[in-house]
Amino acid sequence: MGREMVEMALKPGWTMVIAFFNEERFLPATLASIAAQVMRPLTLVLVDNGSTDDGAAAARVWAAGQVDLEVRVLREVTPGQVFGLAAGIAAVETEFVAIGDADTIYPPDYLVKAGAVFAATADVVAVFAHDSAGAPGSWRERWVRAGRDAVLLGVFRGQTYAGGYAHCYRTRALRAAGGYSPESWPYVLKDHELVNRVSKFGRFGRSPDLWVLPSDRRADRGGVRWTLFERVLYHATPFWAKDWFFYRFLGPRLEGRGMRDTALRTRGWDLMG
Repeated sequence: MGREMVEMALKPGWTMVIAFFNEERFLPATLASIAAQVMRPLTLVLVDNGSTDDGAAAARVWAAGQVDLEVRVLREVTPGQVFGLAAGIAAVETEFVAIGDADTIYPPDYLVKAGAVFAATADVVAVFAHDSAGAPGSWRERWVRAGRDAVLLGVFRGQTYAGGYAHCYRTRALRAAGGYSPESWPYVLKDHELVNRVSKFGRFGRSPDLWVLPSDRRADRGGVRWTLFERVLYHATPFWAKDWFFYRFLGPRLEGRGMRDTALRTRGWDLMG
């Protein structure tokens, strides 16, 4: 591992962490996909981030009906997904943790395939999935994915092309890096900033067969994303200068545009459909 990891007693197995805010419409399908996971033992930590709809109540009812899935429903009232995720990660007791979103579908073998990547190489500290339109795809699509993975692993160290809903971590590495932290990064694009910190503790792993299906409502993200220039510079900035990119360059720009993490709670796409 790159830096010394935080020592802790962790149980074998996986925990999925999902922080949600007013996701009553999408949460049932996501929960069903998690209940269908082949991986066992599995713990699910749901963090209600101050919802005002009936989503939290529905999640508690659903949790009470689970038989072979341990479910914990927490409440974090401080506005901002970063606070909800931090609370959820603090409750993790297993060796591996997957970060999820309340509007994403996870294939039944999602955690099994992610676990295989971790098992293949001891110094892999994070595994990222692809955004997929459904099935893993044709041989040509899988070849393209494998090529992109090779480039990102071999050239663009410390980067991710997927949002936090498709990230899996070794819990020790995630905590050693500080996890989701409003002190370190209170802005949008927090998944990319976290990946920069985690990258200092080991290598990343990917598989062309590992995919998730996020909601198509995320097509309208203009109010909470970086500019084309910022994104190009993110990819062009070498690994050793990534701290400068986030904390000296991007952070002040996002602050100036009012793009703190709480901006995610104003969701124009929820007006669609």
